Amino acid sequence: MLRCLPRAPHRPAGPRPPSRAAPASFTAAGRGSAAPLPLSYMVFDGSTPQSPLVFLHGLLGSKSNFRAIARALVQRTGRKVLTVDARNHGDSPHSPTMSYEAMSLDVQRLLRQLHLPKCVLIGHSMGGKTAMTLALQQPDLVERLVSVDISPTESVAVTNFQAYISAMRRVSIPNGIPRSTARRLAEDQLYPAVQASAVRRFLLTNLVEVEGRYMWRVNLEAISQHMADIMGFPVFHMPYPGPTLFLAGSDSSYVSSEDYPEIERLFPKAEIHYITGAGHWVHADKSQEFITAICNFLLVP
Repeated sequence: MLRCLPRAPHRPAGPRPPSRAAPASFTAAGRGSAAPLPLSYMVFDGSTPQSPLVFLHGLLGSKSNFRAIARALVQRTGRKVLTVDARNHGDSPHSPTMSYEAMSLDVQRLLRQLHLPKCVLIGHSMGGKTAMTLALQQPDLVERLVSVDISPTESVAVTNFQAYISAMRRVSIPNGIPRSTARRLAEDQLYPAVQASAVRRFLLTNLVEVEGRYMWRVNLEAISQHMADIMGFPVFHMPYPGPTLFLAGSDSSYVSSEDYPEIERLFPKAEIHYITGAGHWVHADKSQEFITAICNFLLVP
């Protein structure tokens, strides 16, 4: 039975797009089922033989987003922790395909490569939808599931990411200038569309220098072309039977009471917990509370 602490905020008013159809279970010929990619990842070694924690970041993020969290959880739980770059993000390969089926396959490939028969899968936003897709397709691989500030529904009505991507694509930086100057110019150009300084700093983590030229390391072209897929969620009919935590920010609208029926249908052992004072980037806004919630879910004393 669904447990929720505390009460969820309502999603802002507005029409909700219909769910996009997708295979109810994975097949090799399914939509977006191109060959899985070798993902870039970091390992933080633990001392116990328990299943590792695997972190999947959100849209426009990278594996480094969870570096401090990973170190803290190794200390608190003793478990090994992995943080992973999604395709078209960070140091992972680029691809024209950007569906949740494809991203789930990428993570499955990594788990096999590392000989991990089970893991605790923790995904934020886009990474949360990837984690949910994997758990629903291959429940035997997932000991426990944590979805951070995202639900298994359409996200179009509550997101600003399309505006962020459009702003990033408009940025123009001269070649051969110091990195500090390039970063300042990029931030100035982002400001009209992205006025929250924390969001600008987050986006600027993707600005890299390659042979004197500045560019975005994320594949903005592929992400833009597949934004409807990223904002949507595949249709599934069989639930994930394992323990699940939906960990959301009280100041965010990504997990709303409107989502509860679908959460309960697909994740019958789900709990929903809201961290007071946190927005969409829960782990950055309230890192200690986030770590404590994960430890409580893992039954760590």
